[in-house]
Amino acid sequence: MKAIVVTDQAAGTAGMTLVERPEPQAAINDVVVQVHASGFVPTEMAWPSTWTDRRDRDRTPSIPGHELAGVVTALGYGTTGLSVGQRVFGLTDWYRDGTLAEYAAVEARNLAPLPGDVDFTVGASLPISGLTAWQGLFEHGRLQAGQSVLVHGAAGAVGSMVTQLAREFGAYVIGTGRAADRQTALDFGAQEFVDLDNDALEDVGSVHLVFDVLGGDIAKRSAGVIRPGGTLVTIAGPTEARPSGGLTIDFVVVPDRAQLSELVQRVRHGRLRTNIGNVAALDEAVAAFNPTERTKGKTIIRVHP
Repeated sequence: MKAIVVTDQAAGTAGMTLVERPEPQAAINDVVVQVHASGFVPTEMAWPSTWTDRRDRDRTPSIPGHELAGVVTALGYGTTGLSVGQRVFGLTDWYRDGTLAEYAAVEARNLAPLPGDVDFTVGASLPISGLTAWQGLFEHGRLQAGQSVLVHGAAGAVGSMVTQLAREFGAYVIGTGRAADRQTALDFGAQEFVDLDNDALEDVGSVHLVFDVLGGDIAKRSAGVIRPGGTLVTIAGPTEARPSGGLTIDFVVVPDRAQLSELVQRVRHGRLRTNIGNVAALDEAVAAFNPTERTKGKTIIRVHP
């Protein structure tokens, strides 16, 4: 099968190559999925799991990409809940070969059924962004209706999901980003927008929850606008930022079939939009992940026409 592999962490996405690899076999509780569409997060190049296994042994050349939508072609021993020929979407294990390939072996519990009226490209764009937003807002941030949320990167793949879900839940949403992102953030539901290059973040007043995707100085400054008892939720890694009288939570998204089903039903009913900026074929994936200019939205690889 065709697959994208990486071997050199220092090379980043520029070190991606398209090669031939053996098709994966289904282990116990696995399914093999013919990948129709795949998602990729550029920060994967910095994740230890891209390069080593759980015992810290080198596992390159590895296949990146951990989001997929496709069709089940084989079941491993003991697999229940899914069937051959079923449309599915979801996440692969961080420490296993990923989804930038024609086939992927995935634990069945990490997948959810993909309704027939949801395109594979949309399905592949949903898992990481959608689950990150859901878990950050509701499990870690414990968002309540009527609260205020500051969403960094509100026009991005994750931020746009956070904005939409928070608005649906009854929160007041303030988005941030670059000036060029203002209208996109407002279109996704932000009620105010802060240009991080030109506006004063501190002018937003006080909020109940900050959802941070940027880290660094922005995270530290954000802690200062959180109300006592509020929460800074970040996916940018551990931070020393601490809101006064509140909590800082950094987390890594985990697969969840029930949450995937909640998200895809919202997509079906027009209550949630994914943020796809570019769709490319597998043969064009290396170029797509190494653009010469800034791209908006998420890049999805259409593996199987």
